[in-house]
Amino acid sequence: MPVLSSFQRIHKIAFSFKQSCLHSVVRMSTEWESEKERLMSLPIEEKRKLYKSDDYIILNRVDTWCKYFVENKGLEAKNPTAEDVTEFRKIKIDSEKNKELADKVSIFKGDITKLEVDAIVNAANSMLKAGGGVDGAIHRAAGPLLQKECNTLGGCPTGEARITGGYNLPAKYVIHTVGPQNGSAPNLKSCYEKSLAYASQYNIRSIAFPCISTGIYGFPNRLAAHIALSTARKFLENNSKMEKIIFCTFMPIDVDIYETLMQMYFPIHERNY
Repeated sequence: MPVLSSFQRIHKIAFSFKQSCLHSVVRMSTEWESEKERLMSLPIEEKRKLYKSDDYIILNRVDTWCKYFVENKGLEAKNPTAEDVTEFRKIKIDSEKNKELADKVSIFKGDITKLEVDAIVNAANSMLKAGGGVDGAIHRAAGPLLQKECNTLGGCPTGEARITGGYNLPAKYVIHTVGPQNGSAPNLKSCYEKSLAYASQYNIRSIAFPCISTGIYGFPNRLAAHIALSTARKFLENNSKMEKIIFCTFMPIDVDIYETLMQMYFPIHERNY
């Protein structure tokens, strides 16, 4: 048996370690890929048996904006500010589609992880690592395989979006988008546009958004709502296959803002702004 030199022994050990690491990566990748494929192929009744809790919310239980407006008395008294009107006038809407589109949007006051929709959007960080707030809640509800898939994506720049499976979530997919920390309105708009751009490729007909960047990133809540609603309005006007866009408003300030601004972007009664 030939005697190995010190260099050859070190090289052999390093090669074995590298092979071991590669085997572990392949194994972990196979784990999330096989589970993702399995869950995607399950009939909905079978998948529901795997949810961590029974308090999931099916799409039909989320009121349309029309129904929400009727059932919540006094919303008509919420008037936009002069700044709201100025911001609203930056886009031109097709008023002939008002009635149709008002049934395709919703305000949801609750936990985004409970929604049984095609996709929920995660306000992620650029490393796509589980963090706090909405991001942490989504990762906890989805389970560890979500992080394993995220680890294969190489991060995500500000204003961009990446898509993964939903795993233990009622949602089929999670779209991870990184909001701006510097108050950039174009970057925030891009978050919504890039998230919605996955709709056609992945046959996404229902999607739920949190209030991106308005938490610790400090983006002004009111301007953020204008950006979200104007982007959704233009998307719905040009994409008839999308059935529902849900705006999840967890904080009271966001509930108030969306209840006011939805009347501009998705009017129930015609007003001249």
